[in-house]
Amino acid sequence: MNTTTAKKSDKIELISLETLIEEKYGKLGTASREKFEADALAFRLGVMLKQARKDLGITQEELANRTGTKKSYISRIERGLSDIQVSTYHKLIAIGLGKHLNISIEPFK
Repeated sequence: MNTTTAKKSDKIELISLETLIEEKYGKLGTASREKFEADALAFRLGVMLKQARKDLGITQEELANRTGTKKSYISRIERGLSDIQVSTYHKLIAIGLGKHLNISIEPFK
């Protein structure tokens, strides 16, 4: 039997995503975890912006022109590489895409 095939009697131990994140980045409130959470949020916001932009069929250049920003800035946001302010994100969504930005506060799961 090769080493990549598990026996039928072997059990796979599953752990939660939260446990995995805690093991790698620490508990909420630690510096490394806060950085991870901020980076993850920037990534999610970038993906959402990119998808909404593509759904409208406009380019990064067009979005930048509509909002008075630069294409390179839109690109950085979409790749999750920019720490964007809520007011700037709102401007991109409302003015650039003609959409409504909805923000809610939810309890941790």
